[in-house]
Amino acid sequence: MDRRPELPLPQLHAFVVLAEELHFGRAAARLGIAQPPLSQQIRRLEDKVGAPLFVRPPGPVALTPAGRELLPAARQALATLTDGLAAARAAAAGRTGSLHLGFAASLALTLLPGLLRAYVDRYPQVRLDIREMTSAPQLTALREGTLDVGLVREPPPADPDLSFRTVLTEPLMAVLPRAHPLAAQRAVDPAQLARSPFVLLPREAGPGLHDRITALCAPRIAQHATEWQTVCALVEAGLGVSIAPASTRRIRLKDVAFRPLAGTDARTVVAVAWRRDDDSPLVANLLETITRPG
Repeated sequence: MDRRPELPLPQLHAFVVLAEELHFGRAAARLGIAQPPLSQQIRRLEDKVGAPLFVRPPGPVALTPAGRELLPAARQALATLTDGLAAARAAAAGRTGSLHLGFAASLALTLLPGLLRAYVDRYPQVRLDIREMTSAPQLTALREGTLDVGLVREPPPADPDLSFRTVLTEPLMAVLPRAHPLAAQRAVDPAQLARSPFVLLPREAGPGLHDRITALCAPRIAQHATEWQTVCALVEAGLGVSIAPASTRRIRLKDVAFRPLAGTDARTVVAVAWRRDDDSPLVANLLETITRPG
């Protein structure tokens, strides 16, 4: 068994300072201690090494061959400790590490760009793993621990494992081919949309939003698409109409018209979601950034 003595870091620190000063009085002052405790630290270290490390007065203080050999290793040990402490403090403060963030694709048109800019400005050393996912798979990934934070539409009213905080609401709008008769109206009654084939996200992609939309007009769904950009493209192709979050207006398709819904103030809710038992400072910092983005 290797029984070599471990070298205490305070003694190594005293040794390095004395090796740099080569004067017991100046080294003690630099360390903020009296000279006798410094001498005791050096003696204890020499006992562990089994050899003198310094030539002492009456002549000038100087390193012995053993001291010269120890000095680079002592400096390296102290530097490693300093780096390790800095890394530990950074991790504890959420300034380093990896954060896995999910987002509903339509949020790339609203919330996501500003949030990411603000977060990266504040925490440039955090590695972000950003995953585009519809809401229901995000909730599953959060429960399974493969996501740390999700940005979801229409979160469930309660969940034993997850916490939610509303960060955005936006109105729902009719999405129509520009040649559709209803596109000539300034606002569209949702019931009128039920007379046309409908394009919509499948319910399993986001049950809350799907149910909110279908409750408005009992649509006859002809086509499904998993992303709002695809929904709008299918509408432009004349395969149906839809109801979508207002942010989808930023998907600029020449032959698609967006109109407010008449007779309703129906809105969609966007929430940030995270595990209730997750006390990670990375998550806490992202939640603070969402609350205070600027």
